[in-house]
Amino acid sequence: MMIDKVIKKYNIDEQPSDFSFWQTRSYEERLAALEQIRKEYNLWRYDAEQGFQRVFRIVKRA
Repeated sequence: MMIDKVIKKYNIDEQPSDFSFWQTRSYEERLAALEQIRKEYNLWRYDAEQGFQRVFRIVKRA
């Protein structure tokens, strides 16, 4: 999912809050935006995509 870039100019007294903007979005849109931010942060911070780590355990069966 790609988020469109929109730029609007407001006076400092009249700018809307981020909270009210995100309250108008569905939970699917909010989660998708959060996932996009997480991916961008991981690429910036670690220079790689992060995924789930896999843990393997060898169990000896009788």
